[in-house]
This record gives sequence, structure tokens and C-alpha cells, in this order.
Amino acid sequence: MSNADAQSDQRRANLAAIEALGFQAYPHQFATTHTVGQLVDAYTETPAASLEGERVETVAAGRVISIRSFGKASFLVLSDGRCRLQVYVRQDALTDREFQLSKLLDFGDIVGVSGHLFRTKTNELSIWATSLTFLAKCFLPLPEKWHGLQDIETRYRQRYLDLAVNPDVRRVFELRSHTVTAIREFFTTRGFLEVETPMMQPIAGGALARPFVTHHNALDLKLYLRIAPELYLKRLVVGGIERVFEINRNFRNEGISTQHNPEFTMLEFYWAYVDYQTLMAFTEELLSTVAARVTGGTSCPFGDHAISFAAPFRRLSLRHAAAEEASRRLGRTVTVDELRTLDGATAVARALHIDVPPGAGAGKIATEIFERLWQESLIQPTFVFDFPTEVSPLSKQRADDPDTVERFELYIGGFEVANAFSELNDPVEQRRRFEAQLEGREKGDDEAHAMDEDYVRALEYGLPPTGGEGVGIDRLVMLLSNSPSIRDVILFPQMRPRD
Repeated sequence: MSNADAQSDQRRANLAAIEALGFQAYPHQFATTHTVGQLVDAYTETPAASLEGERVETVAAGRVISIRSFGKASFLVLSDGRCRLQVYVRQDALTDREFQLSKLLDFGDIVGVSGHLFRTKTNELSIWATSLTFLAKCFLPLPEKWHGLQDIETRYRQRYLDLAVNPDVRRVFELRSHTVTAIREFFTTRGFLEVETPMMQPIAGGALARPFVTHHNALDLKLYLRIAPELYLKRLVVGGIERVFEINRNFRNEGISTQHNPEFTMLEFYWAYVDYQTLMAFTEELLSTVAARVTGGTSCPFGDHAISFAAPFRRLSLRHAAAEEASRRLGRTVTVDELRTLDGATAVARALHIDVPPGAGAGKIATEIFERLWQESLIQPTFVFDFPTEVSPLSKQRADDPDTVERFELYIGGFEVANAFSELNDPVEQRRRFEAQLEGREKGDDEAHAMDEDYVRALEYGLPPTGGEGVGIDRLVMLLSNSPSIRDVILFPQMRPRD
């Protein structure tokens, strides 16, 4: 028998003994007056004399994460997942069966306690227990030194255990909740309407990505989990909702990495009568406001860096930056015009040992060159703007350069955090772009955009000049919480099954 099995058997025996004392194994409720966190927040700085004078009575509950026994007395440490508080148990302050219960408790058990607050001789805030109640048994031993575990994936696979023993993890998800709240308030106070659009869509649109496929039995209809809400949100702008946003899940059937999870949370918003230049300034205001609200300032650590969310952010033109860095690495001049031709862009990519995607034109190759040469070095917030039309089927072209669209991506910490553009609102040009994407799909591009006839029809009713943007919530929280992996900020990330 393994040590874990022996411990489990002993814990089950302890539960039987607890039941023999007359306690319910699984009581239905326990009325508390305070959480452990509320007591810690309210009385951490209160001196012993004041606690004695006030005689603060409390009823609290939590998980036992430490037990120190001294014969006729013991100290329990309770956790509510956020804070920890000591409980002093004395034989002469409890009934006999309650004191016997204290002797049968294991690490991880959940108990309720009544008593009053005081400070020990070592000045530690504690509850002097006058009543002890059993609430639930923990049959599996908790790790005593969680950070000593070598398999970090166990934290992601058993998040309940991670949260139970590691308060720092809870703080990350509290920060995430505060971030979403701050974003929502930022938009609603500026006249944006929050909406919800379909998660299951007959056409996977709004982005260039491979979708998950499902089937609706009653309608006998093939559906896709959405890769983006974009086309539905812009339909709402056509309908007269001039400022609209959504915070919700997207699903992309792609690889998993420290920056990618198959389902992720996005903010998308659309704003009539503005362009991508307006959105750059708006994004600076959004991120600096949220950072200050969540972290207390506009600068926060991320790995070995200190990220500054203070405006203005750096700006780079995609083709100019790609040509500049390619020139430096190849030791010869690479021009923007060279990256605008298929032969020229292909030659530069091959010289840099960058694979050319099947069926790619000059615009897609130039984008690949930029991402390979620049992305990891873009630590401080940087707007990369003016993308090739080829890789931006929903963006409006520049009036002076049809091969370039009014689009930007925001990079922070070495990865993309936001994507925005002046929305294409010409239905004829939109149809042409969709048809070009279909040609790419026939050449092997699995991420090419599908044709959406209803969206083209919506544009024919008239979409005003509009700016639209998507911001990755998970990646933003990574930055604000100094988390190296997207799995650290998603409660239940997708994991490869274990045998």
C-alpha cells in the first residue's frame, strides 16, 4: 500500500470516528458572520488591548491548512483561499466532543468555528474558539510545499488544489476580474453598449483562423464555434448602434503555447465615424486607465522588464520596419518596394531562412518577415501599423496606397495584444476581398476567410465610417499580473489528456 493510500484510509477512519461523536459527515449549511478575509482585513492592525475591549465575536469557516497540537490545546490555521487566520483551541473552552473533533482533524478538512478575536503572546491575530463544527473531510493529502512540486502542469490540471493551497493564484484571478470590470466601466461610461452575439455561427468569419466544427441535429446544420464576433458587431453598427462592445469567448482550432489557448476571452468594440488613428489614442487611454485601476500605476513588472502603459506608445510602419531589420541582418539594403513584389519578398524571406506559406503573395510574406524579425523584441507597448491588404480582408485601404490598409496591431511583452483597423465598408470591395480569400483557400490556406453573403448584404444597406478593435483579455492579464504563461491566467486551460 502506498503512503497516499495509507493516509487516505486513515482519513476515512477519522471521518467514521467524527460521525461516531455525533457530527454530520456532510452538513447542509453553516451560517457565518465573517469570512476569514474580512477578519484579516478589518483587524490586522488592531492592537491586543483594543480587541479585548471590543470583544469581537465571530463565526467563521475555512479549510484547515496547519495543525499544531499541545495536548490540551492546539492551533489550527484556517484559509478561505484568500487569507489565513489562526484558531486557538482549548479543551476547557469547548465541549468534550468538540475537543475530540479537533483531535480527529486532518490537513485540508473544512470546519466552522465560533469565538472571539484576540492576540497571542507572539501578537498573532487569532480566534479563541468557543465552538467547533465539522463541515467536510479532505480524503487526499494536500501538498505541504506546493511550490516544490516539479510538475507545474498539475497546477493547471487540478486548479481546485492550486487555489486551495496557494493564495497567490487566487490573487491572479482576482486581478483578472478587476481588469474585466475596469474595461467594462471604461466603455459604458463612454457611451458604448455591451451586447452578446452568437457563439455558434454558420460561417466562421471575422478573423483568419481555423475553426472548431459542430453540428445542430434539429436543423441538420453544420456550425462553427466563433473565431471572432466581428461581423455580427458590425451588423449592429449598420443597424444604428454607433458604439458597441462585447467581452466574451472566441474559439480557434490551433496550437497551444504559453500565448495560445483554444478558447480565449476577447474584448471587441466598434465605433462609428472614427478611424484607426483615433483608435490608437483611445487604446493608449484604455490601457493606461485599466493598468492604473488594477495595479495602482501605469508601470508593472513583466519578467525581467518593467512595462510602461503611459502614453504615447511607440509606432512602427510594418513594411518599413521589416525592410529596416532585414537590411541590418542581411548586410545590404532591402527596400519597401522590394517587399511589395512577390519575387522580391520571396527572395528576402529565403535569404533570412523564413519559410514562405503556400499560396502567399508579397503582402503575406512581408508580414511573415516582420513577425519573425521584430515580434519578440517589442516589449514596451508598440503600435505596428499599415498592414498589407492581402492579410487584412476586412480593413479599409489607404486612399493613397491600395496595397496597404489602415490597420494596426499592438505588441506588448513580445506578443500581440490588440488588433484594430478602419473597417472596410465598400460592399463591392468586400466581396472582391472575400473572393481573393477563397482563392487562397483553394491554394491550401486553411485560415483564409470564407464568403459571407449576408454580411456583404448588410454593407449594402450602408456601414458608416467605423473603427474596430479586438483586445486579448488573457494576454493583457498576463502582463498586468506578471504571469509568463496564458495558462496561469485561465482557470481551466486546455490540456493534453494523461493516461
